[in-house]
Parts: sequence; C-alpha cells; structure tokens
Amino acid sequence: MADTKIPVVASFSILGDLVSQVGGDHVTVKDLVGVNGDVHTYSPAPMDAVAVKDAQLVVINGLGLEGWLPRLMESAHFKGIEVVALKGINTLTLAEEGCDQHHSAAKESCDHHNHHHHGVYDPHAWNSVTNVKIYVKNIEAGLMKIDPAHASDYQHNAQAYLQKLDKLQLDIKRQFAKIPASQRVIVTSHDAFQYFSRDYDVTFLAPQGTSTDAEASAADVAKIINQVRDDHVRAVFIENITDNRMIEQISQETGAKIGGKLYSDALSGPNEPASSYIKMMEYNTATISNALK
Repeated sequence: MADTKIPVVASFSILGDLVSQVGGDHVTVKDLVGVNGDVHTYSPAPMDAVAVKDAQLVVINGLGLEGWLPRLMESAHFKGIEVVALKGINTLTLAEEGCDQHHSAAKESCDHHNHHHHGVYDPHAWNSVTNVKIYVKNIEAGLMKIDPAHASDYQHNAQAYLQKLDKLQLDIKRQFAKIPASQRVIVTSHDAFQYFSRDYDVTFLAPQGTSTDAEASAADVAKIINQVRDDHVRAVFIENITDNRMIEQISQETGAKIGGKLYSDALSGPNEPASSYIKMMEYNTATISNALK
C-alpha cells in the first residue's frame, strides 16, 4: 500500500516551496495565499478553513505577517502542529530598519516608517538566505515530529537544499561585490527588503513602510523623490504584489529608471521568473544588480 501523504498548509507561496523542498514526495502542500498574492491584506476563503482543518502541519512565517490566520485556525479547530518558520532568526526591529545604515537616505526614511507597521519586528525575513536556512531547519523539525517514519528522508532533503542555499548565498554576494557600495541604493514600493539590505549591503528606500495595507502619504512620496534626486539613485522598482502607480510617479519626476519588477512577498506563477524561492532570489539579485551597473 502506498504511503498516504501528509497534508501541510503553508500560509503563503514562499513557505509552500520550502515545505515542498523538505517534504518531497511525503507531503501535499496547500498555500493559502497563492502566487503573486499579498499576504498582508489577504481575506481567507471558506475552502481555506477546510484545508486548515484537514492539515496535520500548518507552517506560518510569524511576527504578525499573517494577522488573519490565528482566527482561521481557531474557527477550523486545527488540531495538528504549527511551525513558526522564522523562530530563532536574528530579527530586525522597525527601529533598526535602515536607521543604523551607512547611507544618509536610509537614515531619513526611518522617521516615517514607524507609523504603519506589523508590530515591533519586520516579518520579511525570507529575503535573507541566512534566515531561510533557519526556516528550513524549523520545517524539517516539524515534519520529523509529525512523521517520524520518514525522518531520514526529511533530513536528507533539508541537507541537499541547504547546500543549494549556500551556493545561492555566494552567488548573491559575488554579484553585489562588483558594484561600489555608494551606488547600491534603490527604491521599492513597500519596505520588504531590510533583511536583504542587511545581508548584502544594498540600501532600499520605500515610501510605503513594511505593510501594503497602509497608503503612503503625499509627504512620504515627496520625501522619497527628494532623496532620489539628492542621492542620485539610479533605479526604482515595481513589485509583483503592489499597486505601482506611486513608483511610476517617482520615476517620472526624478528620471530614475524603472529597473524592473521585484518579487517581494510572493512567488510568481510557473511561466514567470520567480516560481521557486531560489529562482526568486536569483531573479531579484540579477534585476537589482543590472539596474545599478
């Protein structure tokens, strides 16, 4: 008789990919927030409650990213194991975000971040490969706990994937090493890249703060426009999950070119360039570094 697969629910597509990498053939994974979806503003559907009720494992990011999920898990009477993927990472608080960076622009943008955010900590931890290695270990531990019979498979899959992440990390660092640090300043629509910034020494300016559910004010946008001009920022980027009119306005008013689209909080569909976590990080790195050259 074939093994029955373990039903796992992941809160959003990036986590779903990591669960698939570690779980391999032993799991079926359902992402609540699908490709190109915005986990910040998601409203659960009735089918989501069914998926959660049937799941043996629910994998969430944590740090308040999925504010809508605890209620869903409660109403679905979830009885399985919950894994908080970022448990044990070195978190950035919103006060640290960009404030202690070397770049004048980042220091200025600090003041206006603090009025719209998830909580004290920045939840976008997956934009650091170092952090995702911890995500993978937490997912591995959760799967081994729920399905000890296949523990050695989960260990093997996790180990193989961690080696790929090590290679990815080296590739990213190598690409940015070619660009002078003073040139590594870009604008994105919402503040999802502070962990990326910390690891790879790229300064990100964002008019919208860390959550997409708060509108950037005209003053926020004007401030960014001034920074772009003062700091000679070369590129501004649109994101796959946000309304990009604001970025287009900044580009028009400053002459900074739109450097492309970044995948911040969700994977892309299978025919787009960011259909897995590793592809997403490779694509974002190439897109950013090409625009800065």
